[in-house]
Amino acid sequence: MYYNNILETIGHTPLVKLNRITKDVKALCLAKVETFNPGNSIKDRMAVKMIEDAEKQGKLKPGYTIIEGTSGNTGMGLAMAAIIKGYKCIFTTTDKQSKEKMDALRAFGAEVIVCPTNVDPEDPRSYYSVSSRLEKETPNSWKANQYDNLSNSQAHYESTGPEIWEQTEGRVTHLIVGVGTGGTISGTGKYLKEKNPKIKVWGIDTYGSVFKKYKETGILDKNEVYPYITEGIGEDFLPQNVDFSIIDHFEKVTDKDAAIYTREIVRQEGIFVGNSAGSAIAGLLQLKNNFKKEDVVVVIFHDHGTRYLAKMFNDEWMRDRGFLTKDKPKAIDLIRTHQHQKLITLDSEMSVHLAVEKMSKYNISQIPITRKDQFVGSINDSQLFSKLLEKPELRNQKIESLMQPAFPIVDAHASIEEVSKKITRENTAVLVKDESGELHIITKHDIIEAIG
Repeated sequence: MYYNNILETIGHTPLVKLNRITKDVKALCLAKVETFNPGNSIKDRMAVKMIEDAEKQGKLKPGYTIIEGTSGNTGMGLAMAAIIKGYKCIFTTTDKQSKEKMDALRAFGAEVIVCPTNVDPEDPRSYYSVSSRLEKETPNSWKANQYDNLSNSQAHYESTGPEIWEQTEGRVTHLIVGVGTGGTISGTGKYLKEKNPKIKVWGIDTYGSVFKKYKETGILDKNEVYPYITEGIGEDFLPQNVDFSIIDHFEKVTDKDAAIYTREIVRQEGIFVGNSAGSAIAGLLQLKNNFKKEDVVVVIFHDHGTRYLAKMFNDEWMRDRGFLTKDKPKAIDLIRTHQHQKLITLDSEMSVHLAVEKMSKYNISQIPITRKDQFVGSINDSQLFSKLLEKPELRNQKIESLMQPAFPIVDAHASIEEVSKKITRENTAVLVKDESGELHIITKHDIIEAIG
């Protein structure tokens, strides 16, 4: 079997169980992985549908130029279809979009015009306005207008919705989708609610977008609008494809959480997806207390991680925005600088004089004391020397006569806070086992070095 062209491979993407990233969620969580589309995003579905409907309506004819304002993925789908069908493409996009997206559009032969992000949609410089102007100025052109072209949501009503219903055998109870143009959530949600009105459809929004407040109050509040980093979701206007009657709830997710979970999906599930998937997972986890064990939650993973290599998957980019939080060291991390060194101990039968010599030789301030390979006590230089100043004759006694309680042993994965609490004036160190079972000492100096 073979396909006549690449467009015939769009759709029928897999539904994949999430295991680790949703381990604290009671419900069965499934990802609809849209990266399996030929353009690596869900936008392939609606791009082809918009073109085919425009052709049927006589709005798009051979030799025409397709014009669109796009964050990248819709442009990819349109450009791919344009190659097969013989159209030219001009796309406008914003300067917040990843370079990879722009390069990909140009690779498909499209002309790409970059416009400023931080302007109103009505501003003549916005990518919406520039695309509308280009349509008027370019002979024989057609603007796809993914925001208001209802072929967008119809594509998902005809394909994405039925696929999810069939793949879950009608068991789906919740649909979670990042909302941008609104086509995916509205078309898919409409189909699923027609099959089962009890299904909940939840949209993921971002801070700086108007969707959530409008859904809850009916007010389009421009004071809600401010620049945000998250790509692919949120808007500062109301696209006609957003059917608020279909969407039961909007959940806002921060730029930081969206970016962090974009990376976590890859690290925990091995699924390389983009920024809107990170937003969707962050939103799902924020809503986890709403799910029951018998629920089946489907979350849409819109596009591929390769489009964000210079952004969410770049440590420097993440660090510059304060998104890359350094993991706090565990007990095992505190001994890395001296893990190669064998733990120095004192036998309880050893004289105080020899113990002092050993501490001086190795330049150490506290030592565990053993008896027949068992830890029975400890000694530190401050306590030892103060005793000797009071009674110099103690130097000939056994070290066990001056020893303090044995150092506690902590778990290798104990937090730095747990370790710190165990180190006091009376107890100056703790012990920890490494991966090979060898014991090592953690001192106050190790903690200070890790914090610094």
